[in-house]
Amino acid sequence: MAKRSKNSRKGTGTPGSLRFSAVNVVLGIAGLATVVLGYYLLAQGSITAAPLLLVLGYVVLLPLAIIL
Repeated sequence: MAKRSKNSRKGTGTPGSLRFSAVNVVLGIAGLATVVLGYYLLAQGSITAAPLLLVLGYVVLLPLAIIL
C-alpha cells in the first residue's frame, strides 16, 4: 500500500493550492445559473436584466466562488 505524503492530509497543502468547500460550490453553481439566465434573457431581447445578471455572474459570483 502506498504511503500518504505529508501534503495529502486535509488542511495541508502547498501555498496557493485551491481547496473548495461547500460555500465555493454553492457560489459557483449560483454564478453559472446567473450567467445562463442572463444569456437566456439576452436571447429573449431583454436589454436591462440580461446585462445586469451577466455582470453579477461574471464579476461577482464566479470570482467569489474561486476566492473564498
